[in-house]
Amino acid sequence: MASYYVHTKPAADGDHEVHVSGCALLPDLANRKYLGEFSSCQPAVAEARKQFPKVNGCRSCCPDCHR
Repeated sequence: MASYYVHTKPAADGDHEVHVSGCALLPDLANRKYLGEFSSCQPAVAEARKQFPKVNGCRSCCPDCHR
């Protein structure tokens, strides 16, 4: 299980990126929201979609969920 976070500020394309704890691209505390502990990025992205309309996995730490 890993801790997942979503970036609360959207990227230029409007996506809110999901990151794993420890990712080099993880936003600072003021710009991220804890999503929970998950065994993969798919349920973390699903959880983030409950809060933000456009969500994408980080290309670095969640490549299976990056589109």
